[in-house]
Amino acid sequence: MRTLVLNAGYEPLTVVSFKRALVLVLNDKASVIEHVESEPVWAGRVAYERPVVILLTRYVRVPSTRRVPVTRRGVLRRDEHRCGYCGKSAATIDHVLPRSRGGADSWENLVACCLACNNAKSDRTPQEMGWALRMTPRPPRGTAWTVRGVERGDPRWEPYLALAA
Repeated sequence: MRTLVLNAGYEPLTVVSFKRALVLVLNDKASVIEHVESEPVWAGRVAYERPVVILLTRYVRVPSTRRVPVTRRGVLRRDEHRCGYCGKSAATIDHVLPRSRGGADSWENLVACCLACNNAKSDRTPQEMGWALRMTPRPPRGTAWTVRGVERGDPRWEPYLALAA
C-alpha cells in the first residue's frame, strides 16, 4: 500500500510506503487527509488509520526546474508506444536527427519507432526519407512525470493530482 505525500500547499511531492507515511504522521510532520476505513494499523492496543494521502505540516521547497530525465522507457511512454512515423506499435526509439550527424539524446530529438521504420530510416533524416512526424517531440509535462510513483496511482489520489495539473 502506498501513500501520496502533498506539500503544505497541497502540491503533490512524491509517493511513499504507508509505513513511511505513518511515521511522518506519528512524528507530527504530516497529517492524514484521506485514509482507508476498513484497514487500521494496530500497534499494541492502539489502532491507527492507514493513510492514503497525507499533507506535510511544513512547506518543503522544491526546485522549480524539475527536469525529467530522458530514458528509453520515458520516450515510449510519452509517445504511448506508437511509432512517430507510421503510428504502429513501437518497441524502439529513433533519433530524428541521427547521432552520426550530431543529433542529441534529448526529448526534442527522440521519438518512439517501430522496428520496420527504424531499419528503413537508418541514419537519414525524416526529410530525406520524405516522411513527416505525426507529432512534434517535446519534453513531457505534468504531475505524472514530475511526481515519482503516481503512474500506478490510487483512484483516491485523482482530486489531489488534478489540482496540480
